[in-house]
Amino acid sequence: MAIVYDIYQREAPQRLPLLAAADPLRVLVRRHGEAVTAAQFLTHVQAVAAGLPAAAAAVNLCEDRYAFLVAFCAIVLRGQINLLPSSRAPQAVDEVMAAHPGCYALGEQALDPAPPGYRLMPSLDVALPPETDTSRADTSWPMIPAEQVVAIGYTSGSTGMPSANEKTWGSFHASNAGNLGMLQAAVGRHVEIVATVPPQHMYGMEMSVLLPLLGEISVHAGRPFFPADVAAALAEVPPPRLLVTTPVHLRALVESGIALPPVAAVVSATAPLPRELAAAAEQRFGTLVLEVFGSTETCVFASRRPTVDEDWSLYADVILHPQPDGTAIEAPQLSAPVTLADIVSLSDGGRRFRLRGRHADMLEIAGKRASLSDLSRRLLAIPGVQDGVVFQLDAADALGVHRIAALAVAPGLDEHMILDALRRAIDPLFLPRPLRLVSALPRNETGKLPRAALLELVHHHD
Repeated sequence: MAIVYDIYQREAPQRLPLLAAADPLRVLVRRHGEAVTAAQFLTHVQAVAAGLPAAAAAVNLCEDRYAFLVAFCAIVLRGQINLLPSSRAPQAVDEVMAAHPGCYALGEQALDPAPPGYRLMPSLDVALPPETDTSRADTSWPMIPAEQVVAIGYTSGSTGMPSANEKTWGSFHASNAGNLGMLQAAVGRHVEIVATVPPQHMYGMEMSVLLPLLGEISVHAGRPFFPADVAAALAEVPPPRLLVTTPVHLRALVESGIALPPVAAVVSATAPLPRELAAAAEQRFGTLVLEVFGSTETCVFASRRPTVDEDWSLYADVILHPQPDGTAIEAPQLSAPVTLADIVSLSDGGRRFRLRGRHADMLEIAGKRASLSDLSRRLLAIPGVQDGVVFQLDAADALGVHRIAALAVAPGLDEHMILDALRRAIDPLFLPRPLRLVSALPRNETGKLPRAALLELVHHHD
C-alpha cells in the first residue's frame, strides 16, 4: 500500500536547499518595522550556528519568530535536531530533554528558571558587518540532506500523552509544496504572513516557518495575541496579507469589533472551525476564510472553505484509505502510511472527503451512540455559554460505563440551567455528570485542550 517516494529512494543522497531565494534581497521577515532580506538572514544563521555546542539535538524555545527561524536553521546547519515541545511550560520542556540525553535548550530570552544547559542566543539586532555584501546575486544557499531529521514535533496531548514525530528536511519540502499550492490557488503567489500561533506547533511551523523559508513568502516576526495586537501587526506588513490563526483567536477578533487592514485570506486550524464563525469573519473583515486539515503526525494534507463546502479537498498525490477504526493517509511527506483516528467518507473519486468523527470520539451507552464533538457543539450553542467542552473520564462506573464530564465558561448561568438546556437538545443518557462551571478552559497556545489539564480541572472541583 505504501507509495515509493523519490526522496527516499535515490542511490546518492539528495540534498535540498535550506532557503529558497532566487533573489538574495527578497524580504524574508519583517521585524521591528524593518525588512530582513534572505542574505541578511543567512548571515545571522551562520553566525549563530558557529557558536552552538556539539550535541545531537536542541530544544528551540525562541518566542520571537525571527529568532526561531534563525535558531531553527542554525541547528539544522550543525546537523542537529530541533526539539519542539507541545508547550514551553517547564514540565513539558523537562520531559522532552529527559528523552534526549545530552541535548541543550536555546532561546532569545533570559529564563528564570532556565532549563538545564540553556543557552542564550546572541543579539540579532546588531547591524551586519560592513563587509557583508547582501547584493551578491551568487549567494550560495546551504544544501541539506533530504533524509536528515531536522525536527521532532510533539502532539498537544489533547487525546492523551504527547507523542514524538520525526520530520526530515525532505518531508518538510514535500509538505510545504502542498501548502504553497493551496495558497497560490486561493490568493496568488505572494502574501505577507501574520501568525498568532507559535512556531513550535506543527501548524505554526508549516505556515510561518516553512512557507517563508521555502515559498519565498514574507512573515511578521511577532506572535500577536489580543485583537488590537493582531490589527497592529497586520498594519506593519504590506498587502496582500495572510492571517494564520485558530478558531479561538478568530472568534476573539470577530467579537472585539476591531477594524483590521485589508486581509486577503485567513487560514485556521488546530480545532474545528464553526461555519457560522467563518461566515462572520468573512463578512466582518471582507476576506476569504480557509481551513486546513492535518496533524503533527502527517502535516497538512487537505483544505476547504467552510462557508462554501463541508467537504475537504486533498492536496496533490494524497490518498486516503478509510478503515473501521480510522483512516490511513498516504502523502508525499510520509515515508509510510500514517493512520489517524478520524472517520471519513470519500467522494469525487477519492479526491474529497467528509469528516464523520473520530473513533475515540464516539460514545455508545445502552445501545445508543453519540459523539463528544457533537455534544460539545450543543453545549456551546446554549445562549450564555462562552466556552465549553464535553469529554469522557478515565474511570468507569459499576456497570463499566465511562462517565461523561463537561466544563463550561458561562457567567450568569448555573449548572442546572445548562443541564436543562442540554436535556432539550440531547438524549438524557449523554448528559454530562459532572458539569463544572469554570472561569476559563485550560487552552494551550494554539487553543487546544490537553486532556491532562481537563482531568485535573474536573478533579480539582471534586
